[in-house]
Amino acid sequence: MTAVPANGLGRPWSLPRRLPPALAGGLIVALLLFAVGFQGDGWQWPDLADPVISQLRLPRVAAALLVGATLAAAGAALQALFRNPMADPGLIGSASGAALAVVAVLALGLPGLSLPPAAFGGSLIATGLLLGMVRLVGGGTTTLLLMGLLLASFAGAITGLLLFMSDDLALRSAINWLSGQLGSGTGAPLVWAAPVGVVGVAMLVGLGRDLDCLLLGEEEAASLGVPVERVRLLTAIGASLAVGAAVSVAGIIGFIGMMVPNALALLVGGGRRKLIALSAIVGALFLLLMDTLARGIAYPINLPVGLLAGFIGPVFFVWLFRRRPRSLT
Repeated sequence: MTAVPANGLGRPWSLPRRLPPALAGGLIVALLLFAVGFQGDGWQWPDLADPVISQLRLPRVAAALLVGATLAAAGAALQALFRNPMADPGLIGSASGAALAVVAVLALGLPGLSLPPAAFGGSLIATGLLLGMVRLVGGGTTTLLLMGLLLASFAGAITGLLLFMSDDLALRSAINWLSGQLGSGTGAPLVWAAPVGVVGVAMLVGLGRDLDCLLLGEEEAASLGVPVERVRLLTAIGASLAVGAAVSVAGIIGFIGMMVPNALALLVGGGRRKLIALSAIVGALFLLLMDTLARGIAYPINLPVGLLAGFIGPVFFVWLFRRRPRSLT
């Protein structure tokens, strides 16, 4: 039986529900080898004894996998929470809070702060403010969405003001961070960012069945015994941990959290727990492929992967919009 994705996009395409394990494993291994061995102007078999491979390229591959997985998983959970296929991790304000914190450190020259902890702290503070605002004014998921958009807009305005008032060096550094870089060397160490991201994704996967119920509506979910307020809170926290880890490593990378879950919902369908887990896997591989291509498009210049995702995202958005039923447009 073919499942219908509960995101307003119609039935999945008539594709196989899963790839043969051997083929899927072979494709993953091939992509990893391609990414590790790709030099921008050619490919050669990777030598793990080469410092360029072990100290530069392997950490960059690991960063791409972590960032892609966390952003895609957060997007899949938030689309269920808001019951909107266009939902993105940016809707809860965590990315905007991280961007504001980074720009504040660069523009104001705050002593004793580096960019990765500032980004992660800004993400958590923004989520805390969001949850506090929702509790203050009351309301449900719609209030959470509106408060998230309000918080993101306010943080964006302050960020723009700080950029306008900063000097050229701080402005260039901020733009470099905000464009989404995986190989700049300024990102958070994976040794602490990865556990935080994994915890966030694990929380979201664990909430998958409750999010399936929330797709039916809050009243229906409550009648099925789902603690709606608790699920909403934990989803926001899990998504914040995942996005905070991603932003602290790579800066702002948009569209991944919106593109990957929707593509999977159309192609394979299934429950939200499955979709979140699968989004993490596919998101990791997709961002790795994008970053590998970004290294070669403008070689020897490293094109920020966030810019490449920004070019692909609008095209995907138009395709997704055309797939929606006319009754929803």
